[in-house]
Amino acid sequence: MAKKSLIQREQKRKKLEEKYRLIRQSLKKKRKGSSLNPKKIKEIQRKLQSLPRNSAPIRLHRRCLFTGRPKANYRDFGLSGHILREMIHACLLPGATKSSW
Repeated sequence: MAKKSLIQREQKRKKLEEKYRLIRQSLKKKRKGSSLNPKKIKEIQRKLQSLPRNSAPIRLHRRCLFTGRPKANYRDFGLSGHILREMIHACLLPGATKSSW
């Protein structure tokens, strides 16, 4: 089980990312879409840099819904590998079967 402080930190980052998403997107469109003079581009870049670091979507990390484990997560289920395996063995995931060859 992951530390609760790490899970709380991820939740805080998620809230910040949602809060600043539209601002960040609009600034990026202004910077990329138009051919402005270099001064305007630098001004837009400063505004982007003034946003909180934790509001950037790249800083979010996918975690297991049950354990909070940050590694070996399956996007389709939102679970880490060993929890997914246990649930498949217990027939808790409909349609998922243990592979055999």
